[in-house]
Amino acid sequence: MIIETNSDRDTFEFGKKLGEKAGPGSVYCLDGDLGTGKTVIAKGIAAGLGITEPVSSPTFTVIKEYNEGRLPFYHFDVYRIEDPVEMDEIGYEDYFYGSGVTVIEWSDMIEELIPENAVRIRLVKDMNKGFDYRKISIEGLPEAQN
Repeated sequence: MIIETNSDRDTFEFGKKLGEKAGPGSVYCLDGDLGTGKTVIAKGIAAGLGITEPVSSPTFTVIKEYNEGRLPFYHFDVYRIEDPVEMDEIGYEDYFYGSGVTVIEWSDMIEELIPENAVRIRLVKDMNKGFDYRKISIEGLPEAQN
């Protein structure tokens, strides 16, 4: 599936819909260049789960946990992971295969660790269509979440 957004608000709302429909064990992989809106979608997913505290990218901490929503929300940013083995130290399997909702920014950095049932979301800018335009490709979204 491909959707197009033309503002941060549209991109956020797409994420929010994902969060509203997310179930325990949902994993969303967000990939794309810097500034394409990965964190905007993550913030939307958090909002859809009922999380009201500010959500920011955990670039230097790798993971942030939020527990105030209807399900726990685990927000990973693995941009700085140099070797997927580093994820073992974090105990990633408890998150990826747990009962919360996991969002992984830069998931292509740890491709071999991604669960088979993960929803893959790739964001692409096209400056010819405007500064805020995003083409968002989604693979693996269960029918119940469409």
